[in-house]
Amino acid sequence: MKVGVVGCGFVGSTAAYAMALQGACNELVLVDLNPRLASAQARDILDATPFARPVRVHAGDYEALSGAAIVVIAAGVAQRPGETRFQLLDRNALVFKSVIPEVLRYAPTAVLLIATNPVDIMTQIAARLADGPPNRVFGSGTILDTARFRALLGEHLSIAPASIHAYVLGEHGDSEVLLWSDARVGGVALAAFAEQTGHPMTPEARAGIDEGVRRAAYAIIEGKGATYYGIGAGLSRLVRAILGDERAAFTVSSMTPDLLGVKDVTLSLPRIISQSGVTATLSPSLATEEREALRRSAEILKQAATQLGY
Repeated sequence: MKVGVVGCGFVGSTAAYAMALQGACNELVLVDLNPRLASAQARDILDATPFARPVRVHAGDYEALSGAAIVVIAAGVAQRPGETRFQLLDRNALVFKSVIPEVLRYAPTAVLLIATNPVDIMTQIAARLADGPPNRVFGSGTILDTARFRALLGEHLSIAPASIHAYVLGEHGDSEVLLWSDARVGGVALAAFAEQTGHPMTPEARAGIDEGVRRAAYAIIEGKGATYYGIGAGLSRLVRAILGDERAAFTVSSMTPDLLGVKDVTLSLPRIISQSGVTATLSPSLATEEREALRRSAEILKQAATQLGY
């Protein structure tokens, strides 16, 4: 099946590379405002396919997206060192006003997977511009934050992250909520597992993991200018889940009619993903402080969207 990637900078090209290596699809189309960049990225990724999976990779204009089952939207300007995701809003909102209508002109039934930051608000903007079934437009949300949470927990507990069920909810950004109270390892509550294995979750350990998750992007951007490996792999994983109709749970960003009294807000909760997009939203158990933090995160996102006119 065909997958399109619009925006061939660090995130878009890395996502396409990950999809090619993993064989997530059998055809990849790369589109960018700079056609030479899209062509160069496509040729470079194509060179990797003999070492991985047989995937047709080529560049094109929006018309080349015709027939795509999924279009990953990574178009936009990059986050600068020290810049918050919300400071990107005005610039990237203008980009989407030109990109989304062109994508849907040629791929009207495609699932739109939004990666551009700030991803929650950009997903809401994309859904409004698409004016179609809301389940077919969603953002990568906190899949990367959730992965960071599990990776750091895995390091502390000396266990593979795949054995850990722990989520980050709310905004993909500063107000995100690490769901400590419901975290489990191998089916055992986190605190009990930590004690049983001799790796207690001390306040210092929790604070270090929280900081590592919440500030990771800032540290990476300061060191090398952008984040792309983690989110590229995450986007590839979502594409595989959609095309494979996996009905798997991921913390993706989608419109939520009512979250703890905050109406019509786009943020991340555990959601079931299939070929048709988001098919269900789960409501995890929350401790009192987590509930309040999640409500606050929703309020921050709602205020930002309202100020922008969405």
